[in-house]
Amino acid sequence: MKHFLLFTFLILSNGVFSQQIACSPKDRQAVEDKLIAVDGFLENDLGKTMVAVGKTFLGTPYIAKTLEIGTKESLVVNLQGLDCTTFVENVLAFSLLLKNEKSSFRDFAEALETIRYKDGKLDGYASRLHYFSDWIANNESKGLLTDITKEIGGKEITKPINFMSTHRDLYPFLSDDSNLEKIKASENYLNERAICILAQEDIQANEHLIKSGDIIALTTAIKGLDITHTGIATQEKDGRIHLLHASTVGEVVVSKLPLVDYLKKVKSNTGIMVARVSP
Repeated sequence: MKHFLLFTFLILSNGVFSQQIACSPKDRQAVEDKLIAVDGFLENDLGKTMVAVGKTFLGTPYIAKTLEIGTKESLVVNLQGLDCTTFVENVLAFSLLLKNEKSSFRDFAEALETIRYKDGKLDGYASRLHYFSDWIANNESKGLLTDITKEIGGKEITKPINFMSTHRDLYPFLSDDSNLEKIKASENYLNERAICILAQEDIQANEHLIKSGDIIALTTAIKGLDITHTGIATQEKDGRIHLLHASTVGEVVVSKLPLVDYLKKVKSNTGIMVARVSP
């Protein structure tokens, strides 16, 4: 089991916030090294910046549940092992720092908190954006990205979202009844609105509308769940859109197959949501 050094410091952003950061010295150094490594990667097209930053993570091990540590929700900073969501979050955080000409560890932690939590503020376990359709919507409300799924041919659907509350045993923090009730409240909120999905059979006809750097979220037929996986679109040498992602096969990779063909091999996949980082 990997152990993290916990420490507290102040983050400045329209006020002063004090958050507990779960980060080993090695990971803090990794953030500082990455900030140096990506310096100069900023392009006019922020999507291209996303891909360039994302590819610096190629080969990074896939590790599930990297955020489920300790007994209290903390801002986990871990570049040594990534799951699909933390990969996207870290790439977006570094890209935003480049855009905003910021380059300190504190700036990075602030950006990560903004991206990972409802309305940008860590306030316990339930404040984390656990469902990725909610992650997209909340980060759109912050002005960080735009859900373009409808623009590229997607259609709205409604689906009961309750996977976490109905699989309580899979989430250690849900042993706390208060956390469970807050998650149920979040699920109820999600169930009051539709989500837009580009169906798997419609992706090929609309692939030309997807750009490098777009965030791709894989929708699913699994009961109670919205998204099973996420990554970043990248147009490769074959001219096709592929998926740059923290793959469950073991590490961050670019899919060998174009996205259209890759998705056909994903069990229970129904299509995708697509979000574009705001310029």
